[in-house]
Amino acid sequence: MARIIQLREALREAMSEEMRRDERVFLMGEEVAQYNGAYKVSKGMLDEFGPQRVIDTPIAELGFAGIGVGAAMNGLRPIVEFMTWNFAVLAFDQIVNNAAKTLSQSAGQFTCPIVFRGPSGSAGQLAQQHSQTFESWMANCPGLKVISTVDPYDSKGLMKSAIRDEDPICFMESEVMYAETGEVPEGEYTVPIGVADVKRTGTDITIVSYNKMMKVAFAAADELAKEGISAEVIDLRTIRPLDHATLVESVKKTNRLVVIDECWPFAGVSAEIAYEIQKFAFDYLDAPVLRVNSADTSLPYAPTLVEEYLPNPAKVIKAVKEVMYVNG
Repeated sequence: MARIIQLREALREAMSEEMRRDERVFLMGEEVAQYNGAYKVSKGMLDEFGPQRVIDTPIAELGFAGIGVGAAMNGLRPIVEFMTWNFAVLAFDQIVNNAAKTLSQSAGQFTCPIVFRGPSGSAGQLAQQHSQTFESWMANCPGLKVISTVDPYDSKGLMKSAIRDEDPICFMESEVMYAETGEVPEGEYTVPIGVADVKRTGTDITIVSYNKMMKVAFAAADELAKEGISAEVIDLRTIRPLDHATLVESVKKTNRLVVIDECWPFAGVSAEIAYEIQKFAFDYLDAPVLRVNSADTSLPYAPTLVEEYLPNPAKVIKAVKEVMYVNG
């Protein structure tokens, strides 16, 4: 039976179910225990699992990320919560130089089954240092898997898969979407890593995105439908490994592609997708691939500038019409 629950509840269920299933799983991070999580994702978990498995840490991302990596190398399965991926910059040495390279540097003798999780991207008027989107940063590093979700069903299923995976995983959420609701079944299920999902079928244009930009994609698709333009909307869900096959098959059908990506345009996720499509589906394209990104600058504080900075439905519709009518 499916229930309507919030994204934060779906993530909590995933972590709690995996902690009940496997005593090696534990959660650590700033305010995850006594305060029930900065965004209440871990609400009630301290009461159930106790302070040895739900652990409040000092404000020291490099330190507690390192403890997590060491624990993973020695047989445990840590979930390390960052209050925001902006703060995780301090822990990149552990994520990029240690976790990502454990398997290769040990010639396969050690794995590092760890999940680094927390919100990525803008969250209103939080200004430059608290509003960066890190999916492309982490996906650039071999050895890391990168998941970025906003749908509660996908988020729960992929979190469970991530906790069970033998590789280090960066699980990117959204601070402003924790109250997002959706249908989540009561029974056991997982969602496979590395598989995109066609959320809406269409025939005229493929729109690809992930995380909270999926809301922009759906809003644009709704408006385009009123004008007789049928948009196929794909949620990447996993950034690395990227599901090339689903994207290529969609473009073979629609012959056009617009990518919405909250990352900055230079060397972002959208740039990789545009390259992959021109490499594997060039003969099927009737127009160039267009990207709708955040502005190539640090995020301003003023609300009017925040609105101008981010992708929005109007920008997506403009891009779609460009590729639809490229030949007149």
